[in-house]
Amino acid sequence: MKFPILVRKLHKWVGLVVGIQILLWVTGGVVMSVFDIEEVRGNHNRAKQESVPLADSRVTYGAQDLLRDLARAGHSTDELRLLQWQGQPVWRVEANGREALISATSGERLTPLGKEDAMALARLDFSGPGEIRKVTLIETPLSEIRGRDLPLWQVQMADPENTRIYVSPDNGRVVSRRNDTWRLYDFFWMLHIMDYQERKDFNNPLLVTAAGVAWVMAFTGMALLIWVLFTRDLPSWRRRRKASQAASQA
Repeated sequence: MKFPILVRKLHKWVGLVVGIQILLWVTGGVVMSVFDIEEVRGNHNRAKQESVPLADSRVTYGAQDLLRDLARAGHSTDELRLLQWQGQPVWRVEANGREALISATSGERLTPLGKEDAMALARLDFSGPGEIRKVTLIETPLSEIRGRDLPLWQVQMADPENTRIYVSPDNGRVVSRRNDTWRLYDFFWMLHIMDYQERKDFNNPLLVTAAGVAWVMAFTGMALLIWVLFTRDLPSWRRRRKASQAASQA
């Protein structure tokens, strides 16, 4: 079999196999480039938080007090940080990968947060239209918060974008903001990287294989183009083209 015939057949069959995925790659790239990433992440409806200085005089339960009480209870500490939370000074304690909030005035443990606290934090975080529609404690894995430590409070807002704010009951932080734009973006991201489970591995075997096949398609297409442009068949091809043009003008 002659070289151009072999390459042409290879190009045709490879194109048939990978053509749909190439279309999905391009479509996903277009969609992801159109959306504003800040809107996807829900940051456009994020309320601006004013930085309030933390007065040392308000801290009546110091680090030494906290460490002493933790030691008495048999707890170790990996990190200890003083910060302002909900208008009051608190200690954020991290140990064994988990976090807790302790009041820096009374020594009272403030976490895990209840439903009302989660709602209050969501209201402070959200600047868009609409009130709270529903609050749910998420304890089983959910695709839109994959990779996050559970449980999390999900606070659904009654806004046109169906915003969902996720609050950690352990550390009192808003860990994620999701909306309908994010879901659409995430769908095309899944198609783009071909990770249909976790949607985060862009080095998965399926993607690497498809990319390799697409490279073969591009290579064979380029080989065919070079063959047409630079082989001895070029003069006859030009003659046929001129003959066709002359026939059309007659």
